[in-house]
Amino acid sequence: MSTWALYLFLLKATALSFSGFASVPVLRADLVENRHVLTDEQLSNAIAMSQASPGPLGLYIVAVGYFVGGVSGALAAALALASPALLALPIAHVVRRGSDEYLRGAYKAIVITSCVLIMTTGARLAPEAVPSLSLALLAGAAFVVLSRTSLPPIVLIFACAGVVHWLP
Repeated sequence: MSTWALYLFLLKATALSFSGFASVPVLRADLVENRHVLTDEQLSNAIAMSQASPGPLGLYIVAVGYFVGGVSGALAAALALASPALLALPIAHVVRRGSDEYLRGAYKAIVITSCVLIMTTGARLAPEAVPSLSLALLAGAAFVVLSRTSLPPIVLIFACAGVVHWLP
């Protein structure tokens, strides 16, 4: 895949999403299912790397660009991330000329649609991320602990790493 084509695919994904991981379904459809230049494992690894590193959630796209196109792919991804922000003010100025009520309705529809897309993509990526029943149970338990307590996530990460060491 050419760097230019990769930039356009990544630009579409970032421009059509409103937050970090909302672009995952678009990228998975374009690069994994249709073009076959990325695997589910690579996509999961890119997401995991972005979660493990500081910074915005959407930076996983740079890892995706690297997996697909090397250094030039990573640069195309960084540019694709920056492009919507550079165009946001001129676009907002044009859009704000209309009624704010229509914009609120459109925003709510976008949020609902993005949530459904993220859930369905997460279900498709789950077998790669959690390949065994014991790991799935551990992930579920970790989710419950994080959602019900104020335990720092780093403590739970180390605890889970210790438990995984002893799992069959």
